[in-house]
Amino acid sequence: ELVEVHDIPIVSNQVQFSMVDRRPLQKMVPFCKKHDIKLLAYGVLCGGLLSDEYLDVRDPTERIDTASKQKYWYGTINQWGDWPLFQKLLKTLKTVGARHGGASIANVAQRYVLDQEQVGGVIIGARLSRRDHIGDNLHAFELKLTAEDYEEINAVLNQGRMLPGDCGDEYRRYA
Repeated sequence: ELVEVHDIPIVSNQVQFSMVDRRPLQKMVPFCKKHDIKLLAYGVLCGGLLSDEYLDVRDPTERIDTASKQKYWYGTINQWGDWPLFQKLLKTLKTVGARHGGASIANVAQRYVLDQEQVGGVIIGARLSRRDHIGDNLHAFELKLTAEDYEEINAVLNQGRMLPGDCGDEYRRYA
C-alpha cells in the first residue's frame, strides 16, 4: 500500500517462496505484476529438505540438524502437510526429474519456482562444505517442465494446505 500511495520505485522484492510455501501467489504476485516488480525467492529448497537427500527418509527429526532446516520443517512443511505427504512430493519430483535426464529433486523444485509469474531469480544457500551442490544447481536452468510435469506436481501440492497469512507474516508477528 505504501508503494502505491507514495509512488515508491521498487524493482524487486525478496520473499520466501517454494513449492510448499506458495503464499506469494495470493497477493504478492498480482501486486508485483501490476507494478512491474520482480521477486527474488529464497527458501526455495526449504533449507535443503526439498532434495534427494531426504527421499525415503522414514523419520526426518534426527536429520533436522541446522536452524534453517528447523525453520522449514516446523514452520513450513508441517503447516503445509505431514511427512508422508512430503515424501509423496519428493517421489513425484524424482519421477519428473527422471523424465528430464535425471534432474535432481532440487533442480525440479528450483525450476518450478523460477517458472512462476514475476519470479526474476532464486536464492539458493550453499554451505561451504557442500560445494558439490553448486554444479547441480546450474542444471535447473537447463530444465523445461512440461504441462504433464506441472499437472503431476500440482496434484500433490494441492493435497497440502496453503500456508496461512501473507508473505513475511512470520517476521511481522515479532515486530
